[in-house]
Amino acid sequence: MRIICYLAAQRFETYMGYILEGREINKHFGSFHVLNDVSIGVSEGQITGLLGPNGAGKTTLIRILNQITQPDTGSLFFKGAPLSAEVLKSIGYLPEERGLYRKMKVWEQALYLSRLKGMSQAEATKGLNDWFEKLDMLSWKNKPVESLSKGMQQKLQFVITVVSKPDLLILDEPFSGFDPVNAAEIKDQILQLNSEGVSVILSTHNMESVEELCSEICMINQGKVVLDGNVQSIKSAHASDQFFVKFEGSHVGFANALGHQFEILDIKSNQDFHQSVIQSHGNAQPNDLLRALTSSVNLIEFSKRLPSMNDIFLKVVEDSKSLEHAE
Repeated sequence: MRIICYLAAQRFETYMGYILEGREINKHFGSFHVLNDVSIGVSEGQITGLLGPNGAGKTTLIRILNQITQPDTGSLFFKGAPLSAEVLKSIGYLPEERGLYRKMKVWEQALYLSRLKGMSQAEATKGLNDWFEKLDMLSWKNKPVESLSKGMQQKLQFVITVVSKPDLLILDEPFSGFDPVNAAEIKDQILQLNSEGVSVILSTHNMESVEELCSEICMINQGKVVLDGNVQSIKSAHASDQFFVKFEGSHVGFANALGHQFEILDIKSNQDFHQSVIQSHGNAQPNDLLRALTSSVNLIEFSKRLPSMNDIFLKVVEDSKSLEHAE
């Protein structure tokens, strides 16, 4: 799966295979340019992380993709056809701001909102019963919504979002209000839906969730796409010259074998093996480190140390701030 920020020179080229595509989207609120030539293409069957700091433009983009608001300029497509109100039935949207009627009973509310998505009474009843049973919600059916905790209301709204079996889910901060147990349960359900072919756009500030769920990310800052692509490729591109090493043998011999080209940043030991993080310096290559280690210890594991998505997020935001100030 790929998310691609299209160059202006490519604007007339046709891109195929995307479930949802936006081309050169611009949006102003007064004199404030909220989205600046944002283009995004999301392929089918993947979980895409939509990232960015507060005020970056993510929620505005999501609202445009759901046709809640319209772009000033730009084009939107769903499965290659212009995005229309009709195809919105194929999109399930869980907004960050929750929208439940607090005085209604849980089952009445769930049934009413499911019917609004075009489900028949029988389809909605069966689908909701299945989900209520799956998520242990059957005892809630006759409770007023206002009696539910924030996390329980969030679970209810998740069920209402997915019960119509949409082709694409757009989830804006879906784990807000959940304790770790319920957050893990909803993550499992998202992964299960994805394994059944449902595409997902996940907007979140939780980088652990990105690591666990997303194969691709698209990051927006100050209304522009600043980073996109495959998560593992992005990690590799942002990796520093640090290595993780697990070995058996003398840690003294290990240290002596490294020489001046490599520095031990961290080492932990138990009775069976040692684990270390090593920083290379100058023109030192991974093969130089491997040769030094294999001549002195029994090497169990050797890998380049990749940064976390949280580290990358912070670096990209800081770099984009520096670039703005330089301009």
